[in-house]
Amino acid sequence: MDGAELAAALARIVDGEVVDLVRLSGGASRETWSFDAICRSGERRALILQRQRADVERDMAVEVAALRAAAAAGVPVPEVIAAGDGTDVGASYVIVERVDGETIARKILRDAEYAGARTLLLAQLGGALAALHRIDPAVVPGLVGTDQLAQYREVLDFSGQAHPAFELAFRWLEANRPPRSAPAVVHGDFRLGNVIVGPDGLRAVLDWELVHLGDPMEDLGWLCVRAWRFGSRAPAAGLGGYAELFDAYAAAAGRPVDADVVRWWEVLGTLKWGIMCVMQAQAHLTGLTRSHELAAIGRRACENEHDLLRLLR
Repeated sequence: MDGAELAAALARIVDGEVVDLVRLSGGASRETWSFDAICRSGERRALILQRQRADVERDMAVEVAALRAAAAAGVPVPEVIAAGDGTDVGASYVIVERVDGETIARKILRDAEYAGARTLLLAQLGGALAALHRIDPAVVPGLVGTDQLAQYREVLDFSGQAHPAFELAFRWLEANRPPRSAPAVVHGDFRLGNVIVGPDGLRAVLDWELVHLGDPMEDLGWLCVRAWRFGSRAPAAGLGGYAELFDAYAAAAGRPVDADVVRWWEVLGTLKWGIMCVMQAQAHLTGLTRSHELAAIGRRACENEHDLLRLLR
């Protein structure tokens, strides 16, 4: 489907004229387009289309349901305008409102424009997660949960590579598993880079394709993984200390945070990202997906090995 055909299909969906249709860069599992819709009333709406890649099997309807449930729960998310199975635009899709703001983490953490936002963000991120974790999983059909430790054990074994620091982390994680919690709706990739921020702080939570059932402390642990601090020394998202994040979450959720459980998930998150780096590099080296970006990510596996040794001391 070329640009003109896509614009015509979108016009039928939004029941208006489609202008300024532009494909955006970025996004590993989605094809993203920006456009404006001019409604019959004359109102002009700034919108985003995401279409699922053909080689991605997950049902996009799960993500759409999660977005709608999150909005109802008070999580700041883009409004869902339309969604479908792809019969009209060639692939499963979702159309959402376009939210202005910044997503580049280094800008959020360093630019003077976001100095005020940095004083607000940890409390806002903690509050958004607390609202997310209050969602009744029954309202998001299709969510599944997995034993991620077993999953990534299998992935690393499949790679055929030896990583002693990863093996040490697997042993520690197996020996220190926290008690199983009641399953909650978990974002799965909650971090700077996947949120939109303005001078006033958090505006929207993006990238819901990894939403699943799990321990809500997974989202807190992932937010604290060293890779997602983007060079900052502050352990919680590069913005502040653990206690500041945990207190904000506890105040909004109405229950305390067990720092040891979050640490377990931070260790697992660091291990996961290290193994992901290995597999992304292999995708390039084997010719599955030729990409300088994927090749370069491979060197970051050793950063995660170092981070794991620091975490486990």
